Amino acid sequence: MTLATDPRGPARLSRLIVTRPAPEAQIWTDALCQRAWPAHALPLIEIGEPSDVATLKALQDWRQQVFQVDAAMFVSGAAVTHFFAGMAPKRVASALAAGHASTRFWAPGPATAAALQEAGVPVDRVDAPAQDAPQFDSETLWPVVAPQLHAGAQVLIVRGISSGAPVDSVAGTGRDWLIRQCLAAGARVEACVAYERRAPVWSPGQQALARAAVGPDAAWLFSSSEALTHLQSLMPQAGWQDTFALATHPRIAQSALAAGFGRVVTSRPALRDVMLALESTWSHA
Repeated sequence: MTLATDPRGPARLSRLIVTRPAPEAQIWTDALCQRAWPAHALPLIEIGEPSDVATLKALQDWRQQVFQVDAAMFVSGAAVTHFFAGMAPKRVASALAAGHASTRFWAPGPATAAALQEAGVPVDRVDAPAQDAPQFDSETLWPVVAPQLHAGAQVLIVRGISSGAPVDSVAGTGRDWLIRQCLAAGARVEACVAYERRAPVWSPGQQALARAAVGPDAAWLFSSSEALTHLQSLMPQAGWQDTFALATHPRIAQSALAAGFGRVVTSRPALRDVMLALESTWSHA
């Protein structure tokens, strides 16, 4: 764990807001509550299938062609889930075992790797950073997959897109760096949009929970900079200077600081590491 700012604050935490998309937010909330942390699920990103007809058609085409590329990089567990929606794991495993498919499946972290295995991809086809890697992102994935690339290799980036954003780019904060490495190695990079990210519509109860989670005895867990953008739109008048943010990547920590959070703790994006960061900063409520 590293600290983006001085974490000094209250000895006890009254509310911990988990902002991951559903259903992951509830899974994390349940795990944290089992360990007596006062966690509440409040997703700041809604995920659904692409709304654009042409994007959906391209997704359907790539589902048929994925076993013909040299490597497919899935940016998240959601990318895996939505890409393989409707494809039985046995079908995926059978296609890969047939001998005509040599596709490697890249994952930036263990959660995405686990999702690939659940989708039917054999573990020996999945490439991901080591479990003890300092971070789970494109930079730590690259040394693992770089030896696979050669001139003309075809790499597919399976990703999501923000609602209303153009679909003609594969770029993203972490992906942009990885794409440059692939292109420098002579590979051809293409993109497939598997899902669409949207701002949530909060119920009155969720709005009340958010308002109650502002202050020195509250913390928000962020796994996406986009979630912070949505929070600023939903609560434009909130003052976050005394509220803690727990970010699962240094880039997200910088976004939290820019959003006005005065106290930001950075952790690896694994549940165990998040709990260690919590234990080093607060006692249970």
